[in-house]
Amino acid sequence: MTAEEIFSCLEEKFGAKRETLDKWSVTAVLSATYLRNAVEFLRDGDAAKFEMLVDIAGIDYLTYPNHEGPRFAVAYALKSISNPGLRIRLKVLVGEDNLKVPTISDLYANANWYEREVYDQFGIVFEGHPDLRRLLNHVEFVGHPLRKDYPAQKRQWLSTNDYLLPELEKRLQDLGYRVIQRSKEVETNDNEFLEGSIKE
Repeated sequence: MTAEEIFSCLEEKFGAKRETLDKWSVTAVLSATYLRNAVEFLRDGDAAKFEMLVDIAGIDYLTYPNHEGPRFAVAYALKSISNPGLRIRLKVLVGEDNLKVPTISDLYANANWYEREVYDQFGIVFEGHPDLRRLLNHVEFVGHPLRKDYPAQKRQWLSTNDYLLPELEKRLQDLGYRVIQRSKEVETNDNEFLEGSIKE
């Protein structure tokens, strides 16, 4: 399947429109409603097979010249391994009144961290994400620093460490361990080992 045929299918099945401002002509703009279906079509379709999610990026159009429409967007870069050189970018426009996009973290494992990064930096919520927390900024950080109206010189106070114990426990459980008790030291210092962990 050629790139032109893929775009035709996206338009027919999901109402996607080719973005005319993209100088490489590889971007399809579609509604968040159809995002998951479009991603599954591109990943699992017999003719395309976009097996790799290269990136998820947030976009703030606040100061973009002559921009009309929603302020934010989320862009998904996909690449085909089966058809070398075949790439596509899906873009979902997101308004300030409804900063929500469905997660695709169950479709591509690396989307988990990409979505957390976009959430942290832009404040866009990925509905259905299993652990939507800040990734780059600390737990007490207020605001979203990649928004165009965020004050670049603003300083923020950090008074506590991010609580990582649930994530550490999950990793132990995935490795076959069961946490049977917590040490008081561990609860106040995430750098310590978990006490009472045993292999099943």
